[in-house]
Amino acid sequence: MFGTVVVGVGRAGQVRIRDLLTPLPGSAAERLSIKGFVSRRHLGDQQGVKQISLKEALDREDIQVAIVCTENTSHEDYIQKFLEAGKHVCVEYPMSLSHTAAVELHHLAEKKGKVLHEEHIELLTAEYKQLKKNVAGLNLLEGTIQFTAGPPLSELRSLSFSAIARLTWLVDLFGELMVTDSSMVEDRQNQYMKMTAEFLTKEQRKLTWIEERGPGLGWSKSIDFRFDSGRIDQLPDAPPEPVGIFMQDLELFGRKLLGDVPLEQLQKERRRVLHCLQLAGHISQLCQSTAHNCT
Repeated sequence: MFGTVVVGVGRAGQVRIRDLLTPLPGSAAERLSIKGFVSRRHLGDQQGVKQISLKEALDREDIQVAIVCTENTSHEDYIQKFLEAGKHVCVEYPMSLSHTAAVELHHLAEKKGKVLHEEHIELLTAEYKQLKKNVAGLNLLEGTIQFTAGPPLSELRSLSFSAIARLTWLVDLFGELMVTDSSMVEDRQNQYMKMTAEFLTKEQRKLTWIEERGPGLGWSKSIDFRFDSGRIDQLPDAPPEPVGIFMQDLELFGRKLLGDVPLEQLQKERRRVLHCLQLAGHISQLCQSTAHNCT
């Protein structure tokens, strides 16, 4: 059994606590046993789980695993603390706001002999799994993915990092990419921002990612991929799966802890994670140099 602590108890943290208390029977998730949660707020018990201090979580020998569900800007610091304390770590994406820092965290995990797992539940949804099946083997000509939503709940340091799920879709579907251009339009007074990033695949096919946030914008994700054999411009309908996406991720993390994930799969995942962070950093730099502030 792996004694586990959840760090941060927002929506994701609450789901993590729930899944740890009721793991999927017969899965690797059953090997994780929750010992407490950490929060900067004084909350008392949550779902019957006791709140403990960060120091206690780092020091206790019966805690071998930390699941980090805090704001993006704090991920790097928590990962480093728990790895240094000899704990395995599961963290929400992005693990850091820097490709260089992420590489260093992976090196630290290797040095300590610990698992560092970055959660990507967007790859575990039924609609994405069906989309991946639908595009498999097709020859891409060009494509666009666009996401809109209301204003962010808090100020975003970098939209390319906070919305890296869409970028992860593109890389997982079409392979490693090269950033050719990106721009940002922002009106902070009216809580509006729009990022546009352009890429080329290894086959020199053009992909576009548009991320738009602002008042009156509904939650919407759309795609438009052109292939030499046709076009896919609707996300597929897929029946709901019996196991939730957070539980699927917890089961994957559990299998990593048990050493049941093939090395080739681990290496492929790490390359994808680091490549996406590198792309996000490049996009962020270009957006800062080309930002247009609305008045």
